[in-house]
Formats: sequence, C-alpha cells, structure tokens
Amino acid sequence: MITATLAACVTTHKGGFAEKADQQKAYETSLQLAKSYIAQGNWEQAKRHLQFVESVDRNNAETLEALALVYQNTGELEMAEQYYRRAVAQAPKSMRIRNNFAAFLYQQQLYREAAEHLEVVTAELLYERRVEAFINLGRCYLKLDELDRAEAAFKRALLMRSDSPQVLLSLAEVAYRQAQYPESQRFYDAFRDVAKRQSAASLWLGIRLADIFDDENAYASYALALKNLYPKSEEYLLYKASLAGAGQ
Repeated sequence: MITATLAACVTTHKGGFAEKADQQKAYETSLQLAKSYIAQGNWEQAKRHLQFVESVDRNNAETLEALALVYQNTGELEMAEQYYRRAVAQAPKSMRIRNNFAAFLYQQQLYREAAEHLEVVTAELLYERRVEAFINLGRCYLKLDELDRAEAAFKRALLMRSDSPQVLLSLAEVAYRQAQYPESQRFYDAFRDVAKRQSAASLWLGIRLADIFDDENAYASYALALKNLYPKSEEYLLYKASLAGAGQ
C-alpha cells in the first residue's frame, strides 16, 4: 500500500509547486521508511526505499552511507565500498561516515587505508566516539605489526577511558609482542580487575604470560577455560599448536 502511494506521488503530473511538494513528501517518507527498515535489519526493503531516495538526490551523503550499510549487510561488498567512498567524498568532514568506512575497510583486511581514515577521525577533538576510534586505530596498527603506533593509539584511548577492559587487554597484547613481559602482566592484571568475563583472546594471552612466568596453576586454569569455553576459536587452535611445537 505504501509503495503504491509513493509511486502515485512521483508520477502525478500536477506541475509547479504541487508536483515538487509531492516528490519531497515521497522523498521524506521513503527516507524515514528506509531508516526504520535498517533498524529492523530488513535490508532489502531498506534498499528499495533508499534507491528511490538516491534517484531524487544522488549526492546526499547520509543516503549514500545508508546504502553502503545495506549493501555491506547483504554481502554486496563492492557496491558497499563504492557507496562508502561516495559518501566520504560528499561529506569529508563527517567523522561518523569516515569511522564507519574505516570499520568496513578493517573487515576487508584493508588495514592501512582503515588506519588512514581513523587518523583523521581521531584528530577531531569533538567527535563523540573518539575513544572507539583510537581503539580501532590501535587494532589496525596491530594487524600491520606496527607496535609503537598501536601502543600510542591504545594509550591515548586509556587516557580517556582508564577502566576499559578492551584497552587494557590491547595494551597487554602490545607489551607482550614487544617482549615487555612485566609490563604486559601489569596491564593483564588490570584487565582482570575490571573485566566481567574472559574472552578467547584474553585467555590465550593469560596462557602465554603464565608460561613466561612459570605460573603452572594459572597456565592450567586458563588452558582449561579456553578449551571448555572456546573450543572452536582460533586461540584454542593456537594453544594446541603450541603444545605440539613443545612436544607435549
């Protein structure tokens, strides 16, 4: 019923202001419906309404970003990338769009370009999700094995959110990779103090630290938890590989 009404609005030939008013009403209605469908995860219906919105205004950055999100969630990744790039080009100062594009690039393992966008985002002092942007920037540099840059990004996040389990664990991981084991253990202990539960990643780091410091009880406890809670995780496979390498 809604679709038929919108079609009638678009195709009616009233001329002048009335026709423009009808098209504007159809535009606004489709935009609101698209947002509603996105919230529901109804990507196909959202796409249909957004395509109409784009036909009315091809250069609206919000619409382009929404279409990128839709295509991303329907597995049409090339289209998603195209729309994200168009959205950033239309609104280069929108940190939200740039941050979302960086998250998409990270998922596609395009870590260098993701980091470049996140450097822009983190430089915006008033961006409300700046902490998360610093965390994601650190993750990019971890993937690129640029440990000093990763550490710098995570420490900036720590200054803004000192009790973040995510940040503390990330700094523990960076310090471990830098062979700064006491520092890694310090951050890991701080993580344990604030974390509600262990993840596969945190348990695997705990195992490696326990091995470094010959803490047999912690090693056994973390290993058992990893096996029982995350038997299909990449971290558990790494743990089993470490046993095979040690001849156990």
